[in-house]
Amino acid sequence: MRTIDDRIVHALNTTVPTASFSGKVDATQTCKELYESLAEAHVSRDKAIKTCIAETSAVVGRLREERDKDSDNLLLIKQLRNEQTKLKLMQSELNVEEVVNDRSVKVFNERCRIHYIPPKIK
Repeated sequence: MRTIDDRIVHALNTTVPTASFSGKVDATQTCKELYESLAEAHVSRDKAIKTCIAETSAVVGRLREERDKDSDNLLLIKQLRNEQTKLKLMQSELNVEEVVNDRSVKVFNERCRIHYIPPKIK
């Protein structure tokens, strides 16, 4: 899901012209399309991660209730710990996602700022 972020520099180098070739390609349209696909990917990943967090939180809540009823069940306690670990990993993935998004937007702005200013940055 992060392919566009991983390849942002390559995409910018191959689609956004340098000053000497600026007349041959519509850099404004190219930057706009690239930004829109970048924003769409960011929203999609954010939604997917938050959905996973919500579902795992529900499982953790249910397992906690079961543990409160049967605190001696070692299998249940182990399962709860596994789900809590999974939840923490997903929550840290949101932080990773923020870093990846910031990097991509920074690279985009460095190359496209003279051709296209995204609505969120204006």
